Amino acid sequence: MALKFNSLKPLIAGSVHSWSRNSGQILASIPVNRGVRVSAAQMATTANNNSTAKVIDSHLHVWASPQEAADMYPYFPGQEPTLPGHADFLLQCMAEAGVDGALIVQPINHKFDHSYVTSVLKKYPTKFVGCCLANPAEDGSGVKQLEDLILKDGYRAVRFNPYLWPSGQQMTNEIGKALFSEAGKLGVPVGFMCMKGLNLHLSEIERLCTEYPSTVVILDHLAFCKPPINEEENQTFSELLKLSRFPQVYIKFSALFRVSRKPYPYEDLSELLSQVVSSFGANRVMWGSDFPYVVPECGYKEAKEAVSIIANRLPLASSELEWIMGRTVVQLFQGHWLS
Repeated sequence: MALKFNSLKPLIAGSVHSWSRNSGQILASIPVNRGVRVSAAQMATTANNNSTAKVIDSHLHVWASPQEAADMYPYFPGQEPTLPGHADFLLQCMAEAGVDGALIVQPINHKFDHSYVTSVLKKYPTKFVGCCLANPAEDGSGVKQLEDLILKDGYRAVRFNPYLWPSGQQMTNEIGKALFSEAGKLGVPVGFMCMKGLNLHLSEIERLCTEYPSTVVILDHLAFCKPPINEEENQTFSELLKLSRFPQVYIKFSALFRVSRKPYPYEDLSELLSQVVSSFGANRVMWGSDFPYVVPECGYKEAKEAVSIIANRLPLASSELEWIMGRTVVQLFQGHWLS
C-alpha cells in the first residue's frame, strides 16, 4: 500500500527563491551564474519581453553515429551505444516536438573525451549549452580539465557521477571538493546523478552545499526518487524536499520514464511534481527528456507532452508550467537561449 507523501511547505519562505503560487510571481531575486542576481522587476521585464516562452530541454545526450565514431569520435571501450544519438537525429526530434534548445550532458559513451559534444556546441552555439563530465582522477588532473572545458570550450555546467569516483571514495574527498569549489568559482552549476538512490549520496550533497554555498546544484531526474511505496522511500523523498533549504539547489523533472512506476504519460508523478514545486518553487524546477533513451520509451515529442498532461492533474498555473518547460533553465544560464 502506498504511503501518503509528506506535505512540506516551502522551507525558506521569503528567501531568494520564494514563489507565490497564487500570483505566479517571483517574490525575490534568484542567484545565477557568476554572482549575478536578478530582481523580481527584472524577471518580470524579461518575461514580458519574451511573450512566447521558449521550450528548453534541460537534460539530454548526444553521441557520435557509428560512422562518426569510426572516422573521428571513437566511443569509450565497452560503452558503445545501442541507440542512435547523433546530433542530426536530435535536431529532427526537437523540430518535430517544438523544442527550442537544450542542455547537452556529456554521455558516458565518450566518457572524458568531450570532442564530439564540443563539435556540436560549436556548430549550433545558439541552440545548445554544454554540461561536461567531472573527472575525479586521484592525480587531480580533472580540475585542470574542468577549467579548460569551461574557459576554452565554453561548457556551462558539470556533472558529478559518483560511480566514477575511485572505489570506496565519496564525492566529498579532496578531489571532489576541489572540483565542486572550482565549479563555484567558474560560475557553473554541478549536476548530481544519484542513479542508485539519493539516500546513498544525500550526506555528500548536503556537505558540499553547506561548505560551498556559492556553487549551484542541479539534481538530475528527481534525484531518482520514485513515487514512494514504503516508509524508506517516503523518508528519502522527504529528504529531497528538505534540500530546498539550500537556495542553490535546483531539480530536473526529467527522464520521467526512469522515475515513474506507470506507463506513459507517467501520471503517478503528479503528486511528486506538486510537492517539488511547493517546496522549491517552479523557478527551481526544469523539464528534461533524457534523449535519446526516451525515444524508444515513449517518443521525444511525447516526453514533452507528458509534462502538460501531468500538470493538468494539478492546480499548476500556466506561468509555473512555463518556468518548468524553459524559463528556469534560461534564467539559470543567464538567458542564453533568448538571444
